[in-house]
This record gives sequence, structure tokens and C-alpha cells, in this order.
Amino acid sequence: MMKNCWLIVIFGVLLGACGNRRPSAAELQQKIDSIEALETIKKLEMQGVSFKEHNPLQLFYDSLGLQVLPLRYSEDYVQMLPNYTPVPYSIKTFLDLEGRDAPMAIALPETLGMKLMLLAADVSDGEYELWLYSLDNECIPVDKLQLYEPSKFSSKKLEMNTQETFFSITSDYEISVMEYLDENDRVGQLSTFVVDDSRQFIEKQALLR
Repeated sequence: MMKNCWLIVIFGVLLGACGNRRPSAAELQQKIDSIEALETIKKLEMQGVSFKEHNPLQLFYDSLGLQVLPLRYSEDYVQMLPNYTPVPYSIKTFLDLEGRDAPMAIALPETLGMKLMLLAADVSDGEYELWLYSLDNECIPVDKLQLYEPSKFSSKKLEMNTQETFFSITSDYEISVMEYLDENDRVGQLSTFVVDDSRQFIEKQALLR
């Protein structure tokens, strides 16, 4: 309810600033993202994470190792997670990681002010899901994309997939993901994503329509 009220206020402010011009979807989304970022900060402050003297999210991001690009799936990579940093307990809520025992993260090289982070979320028996997060200027997550889910990757599938493109990230930040319905799906569907100006992961095919 509160968020809806804020959206009405935002829309009114944008109309006033733009005259009779209807605000673009990008302008409106930027305002919505700002409101959601403030809500996240307030929620963290209620849990004892202080943003007044320093930003713990920025400090955590700055402490991360750097993942060199291009990056392509390999069995060793998803098992070893080289140079990943453990996620502190106080940061788990911010990253939507409640219930995970030992999540880890690594940063990607920044480009044009864009911040991306790979996050490994433990599931069971030492296995990890792999997610790609986009962050705003305050290092608060804007969007996330799942790259790898262990339960959908069987050894038979690995033998049959000659492309070896379960996921990859190019130096130009094109993200390819082979999506499977479940462990029995041996065909899958390859999708390619890019990061737009609002830091959302957008399927490249959708942009060409």
C-alpha cells in the first residue's frame, strides 16, 4: 500500500517536471528503483546495519576478488569457486540469502559504472547455485539471473552437451545461459542476456523484436 502511494507521488512529480509529456518507462523505473533501494536500506538499518558512517554493502563489494572475463562454465569452476569471498552474516538479508550456510561472492570488472557480482548460494552436499547480480551505485541489488542450478545438471547431460555453454559471460557482458526444465531435459534452451541502462537483465532476442 505504501509503495503504491509512493508510485502515485512519483508519477505526479514526473508529470510536473516534464510538462504534459508522459514520463518514459525508464524514468519511472529509475524512481521506483530509488524507492526500493531506500526501503532496503531502512530494513537493514532496523537489523543493526548502519549506513550513516559507512555503507557496509559498498565495503563488502570492495572486498571481493575480481573474476576475469570471458568466463565459461567448467565443472572445476562450479565446484572450486576460485577466489570467492564468504558472505558475512550481516549481508545475507541484503542478498536474499537467509537460510544459506556458506554463500560466497566475487565481483566482475566494472564497465561504464556498471557493477556486477557473481554469487554462489549453497544448496546441499557442498553444491552451489550460481547467480549473477546487478548492483546500483549504493551496491544494492537491482536484478539477478540464475546461471547454474546443480539439480538440473546430470553427468549424462554433460556428456551429451558438446557446446559446453551451460553459461558464459563475454568481455562485452553478453550472458548466455542454457536453461533446463529439470534433470531429464537433455535439450534445454540457450538464451542470451544483456544488461540495460536500468541494470536489468534483458534477453537479447526480446530487444531485437
